[in-house]
Amino acid sequence: VATDDLIVCQPESGEMGLQVCDQLVRSGAVDMVVVDSVAALVPRAEIEGEMGVQQIGLQARLMSQALRKLASNASRCHCTVVFVNQLRHKVGVLYGNPEVTSGGNALKYYASVRLDIRRTAQIEGKGIRVRTKVVKNKVAPPYRLAEFDILFGSGVSKLGCLLDAAEQEGVVDRRGAWYSYGEHKLGQGRENAVETLRDNPGMAAEVDALTRQAMGLAPAADGGAARGDG
Repeated sequence: VATDDLIVCQPESGEMGLQVCDQLVRSGAVDMVVVDSVAALVPRAEIEGEMGVQQIGLQARLMSQALRKLASNASRCHCTVVFVNQLRHKVGVLYGNPEVTSGGNALKYYASVRLDIRRTAQIEGKGIRVRTKVVKNKVAPPYRLAEFDILFGSGVSKLGCLLDAAEQEGVVDRRGAWYSYGEHKLGQGRENAVETLRDNPGMAAEVDALTRQAMGLAPAADGGAARGDG
């Protein structure tokens, strides 16, 4: 993320947050707006009300009204809006999946792409490994799965994804815990192999090109994963 071009807003209520989002989208000055998160968009009536008072459906109605405006404005202004959400559990569900996302059903209907991201392992002191499932996709085939690393401070590990894809396509060979590329030993264990690729950009570029060729993809214009993880 280019922090010099990043605009951060911390709204006082859900209405204010969605209004700012709509104004940014309609301005045409930004290409992407990220709302983090839907669960934190607390309606003004709930903030100003007393603790313990039930406010049924306030957040769902707020999201439904906002998305009716945002959907058309984002399409017209060619702006991508990303909503980050959280999982909740329904009470008293005996059959079926008790998990539900906060904010009602409007976001499910209006979204073009929905990703279910779950942590599967902890990379000690460095990040997490996640499994991502495309549960809805209007622009490509849905229900695909992907596993990758998210590193603290740098995001998705490009070199980790490259190593997994190269092993799958036979460009990189793994015997036991050892990874090798041709006559070169990359290291024992996945993390050591990734470190070797990070320290050798030329080798990473070769592996990237061969992997893309094996997968039938066009060469990367910017050097691909050879640029590293940050």
